[in-house]
This record gives sequence, C-alpha cells and structure tokens, in this order.
Amino acid sequence: MISGSFTDYYAVLGISADAGTAEIKHAYRTKAKKLHPDLSGKDAEQFRLLNKAYKAVSDIRRESFFDTSFDFRDTELRYAKPERPFDYRTWLSERNDEESRAKLIFWDLLHGREDDAVNLFKTLNREIPDFKMSAWFSREDFMDYGFILAEELVFRADFYDAALLLEQIILMEQKRPYFKHFFPEVTALARTILLFHTDGVVHTELALDLWERALEWGFPKKDEAAFLMKMAAAYEKIKDKQAAAVCLNEARRLHASLKVPAKLKHLV
Repeated sequence: MISGSFTDYYAVLGISADAGTAEIKHAYRTKAKKLHPDLSGKDAEQFRLLNKAYKAVSDIRRESFFDTSFDFRDTELRYAKPERPFDYRTWLSERNDEESRAKLIFWDLLHGREDDAVNLFKTLNREIPDFKMSAWFSREDFMDYGFILAEELVFRADFYDAALLLEQIILMEQKRPYFKHFFPEVTALARTILLFHTDGVVHTELALDLWERALEWGFPKKDEAAFLMKMAAAYEKIKDKQAAAVCLNEARRLHASLKVPAKLKHLV
C-alpha cells in the first residue's frame, strides 16, 4: 500500500490492499459514476485522483499477475542474449501448446487487445474439448481475469460462452470464497444472462443446458423457479411435452415453498 507523503490509492478506491483486479475494476466503476464532473457536478480534481489511483493500483496488480503466472521454463529463453528486445506476446503467439495460447488470452485482455482475447478464447472453446482456462493459472488469477473476460463476452453478445466461464468461477467461489463481498456482482451478471439473454438468443438446446446447469449454482429458489419455467417453455417449443411437464411441476413446487404459512405472516 502507498503511504507516507503519497496518496493512499487503495483508500481512494475504497478497497483493501489485497483486492483482486475484478474488485478494483468494480470499485472504480462505482466511484466514477459518483465523481464524474458531468454527472455529479463535483470538482474534477476528485475524478482525476480516482483515475490516477485506478491506474496505479491496476498496474501493481497486473505486474504481480505476470510475475507469478508466466514462468519462463525454456532454458534458451531464460539465458539467451537476444539481439532485439524480447517480445513476450510474440513468443506466446508463436507457440501452439494449450498453456501458451491460454496465457495469450489474458495477456491480450490486459493490454488493450480485448477483441483478440475474446476471439482466441472462442477458438479454443471450439477446438479443444472441455477447454478450461483455469488449468493454467492460479485459482485467484483465473477468477479475477476470467470474470473480466466474461464481461467482455457479454459486451459482444457471446452469452453462452460467458455463462460457462461464469459457471467455473461461481463453483470455485462456492468451494472456497475469494470474491466474498464482491461476489454478488458475479452472480448478478450470470443471472442477467440466464433470465434476459438466453431464450430467443441462444440456441434452444444450449439454452436448456445453461438453465439446467444453473440449478446447481446456488441461486435463490425464486430464480430457480424462473429457470424451470423457461425450461418448460423451451421443451414445449421442441415438442417434448413430458420434460416440459416435469419442469413446470418443479417450478410450481418451488413457488409453493416460497409462500409464507398464514400462522407465520405476523413474523415477516
């Protein structure tokens, strides 16, 4: 943490020194809406300080990420004296192994090449069965940058790929919390996809796959009932009336379980 005669950038953002990149980004977005001169009428100096803090803290986090995640195990690379400056991105892009290609995705994501990151991620998803970015990074780094990648996918209307990426993050958080108080933003993004950007957008069978998966993601019963209702409608669409009836009955059961018994109404 920066202290002494320097501004405490973490305090400016309202985060702890161990905050991950996704939380840093979330804190910046939230405060930027409050401090932007055009929106708040406040002194522009506060907004400039916020931007300075965001850049400084993001740079620290990014440097830490590449120091710990991208280990150079190639002896020639480690000890050679190249005639020109080493270009890490070129080195990654020239390699065809899954690890290097996965790391290229996050490298591009953090260096203003979001389109390249998204396109390569989608390519690997098509080419490699059960491709998982999480295999090549620390748990925390994958969750941080995986969430940012999911946001980029949503921005480009790649909702199915975004939901599958969020699934990995959500299940990891359930096993051992990392995002903690920031986690609602992760689930909110997944919920938005499932309720508003799946039926009529994603192919029916893929949509059914997502809603069924989401029943294991720990959403409230009200949301699970909504997923089941959407599943019932989708099964009706593909003429599977038996499956539609099963989903509809389960949705009704969940709705019924949410009702407060009359004798307890005075307590709520």
